[in-house]
Amino acid sequence: MGAKITPRYWLLITILCTFPRYLYAADDWGDDAWGEEEKQGTAIHGFIETAVGDRISDDTLVDDALSLAEVRARLEAETYQGALRLSGKVDLYADGVERGFDIYLREAVAEFSLTDNVDVRAGHQVLTWGTGDLLFLNDLFAKDWVSFFSGRDDEYLKAPSSSIKVSAYGETANIDFVWTPVFNSDNFISGERFSYFSPRTGTQVAAPSGKIVPDEPSETFSHGEFSARIYGRSHLLGRSSTEWALYGYRGFWKQPNGINSNNQAYFSPLTSLGASLRTNVASGIGHTELAWYNSVDDDGSNPLIPNSQIRFLMGYEQELVPKLTLGVQYYFEHILDYDALSAHDGGSIYRPDEHRELWTMRLSYRALQDNLTFNWFSFYSPTDQDYYHRPSVKYRFNDQVNLTLGGNVFGGKQKQTFFGQFEDASNLYARLRWSY
Repeated sequence: MGAKITPRYWLLITILCTFPRYLYAADDWGDDAWGEEEKQGTAIHGFIETAVGDRISDDTLVDDALSLAEVRARLEAETYQGALRLSGKVDLYADGVERGFDIYLREAVAEFSLTDNVDVRAGHQVLTWGTGDLLFLNDLFAKDWVSFFSGRDDEYLKAPSSSIKVSAYGETANIDFVWTPVFNSDNFISGERFSYFSPRTGTQVAAPSGKIVPDEPSETFSHGEFSARIYGRSHLLGRSSTEWALYGYRGFWKQPNGINSNNQAYFSPLTSLGASLRTNVASGIGHTELAWYNSVDDDGSNPLIPNSQIRFLMGYEQELVPKLTLGVQYYFEHILDYDALSAHDGGSIYRPDEHRELWTMRLSYRALQDNLTFNWFSFYSPTDQDYYHRPSVKYRFNDQVNLTLGGNVFGGKQKQTFFGQFEDASNLYARLRWSY
């Protein structure tokens, strides 16, 4: 999904326009009269990758049997001009599923320091925080679920945003503040590459008739996104290595899960508050996270708008034997104002459960001097009775060439559950990458 030249990229365009001037200005500053050593010049690298993914189930609503078919070339550049760092990442790729060529801007960033303890990072960038492993509570930055489900590298799950991030560092705590001037949604399942279950029709649907074309928030200051994190390291729980964080967000639900008065999907307003801890436990690392989602437009009585929620996560990771690591997580989601929802949804048989539980497991093993990596990640919900398995094996032939084989396997007892609806999207994939 490439970046389009619209007003939302005003900041990005400014950076790109000044980028060449900084690249070629290095020679002008080759002699430092004060004898200070500063980073100069430009580092360029990237990769070329070919990838293919094939469905292991037949989805009659989607014409293409392939979930992934592309050749991708990445160019990354980085340069320093004194205290200013400029960096960019761009992909040029041919997509055999969508049958076209596209340019995907991954990063175009300027970084500098305002003071000794205040840094600024501005431009098109990937942002992330929180403690979860593939579970996101307080991390409300954009995600790309189409890439994740189709077999692209895990890097592409976290989508970039055009944002300004200001970080201030103190003796006892640090603060991150992120402003995204124009709301940036997830790249959600819209019915184009994968079909999905529609509770409005009670059936599985896909494009063209089932394609989701949401009503986007207007590009105004009041509809921008504001995210904040206060974090540090303390002696909490009797341990000096305990990492803690507090979070806040004001924006919109990242997927169009509301229906407006025009009977169109839209991104309903959302605010959230949360907290997390990470610390050593026994021979491993434990973490826990809590988030309160306040669905601004709803008190529970409108079934066309998502209810407010409480989300909770706890997890543990430990190396069982050398090279073999196990991580487990428990996730709990509670819908608030559930009685009001039940009283106003007409007795819908597709009403979500008041409580949803989810377990995850990651098992990874490295062999052959870390050139061979086996990884298995599973989601399983005992309440929804559905699952999602992500096995993969990666072999590194040398520092430049590696091959990854893997799969995305979905299933469940009911089509309306989160993972159950994607059973026909199950696929196996292969990626061959040459880095330079």
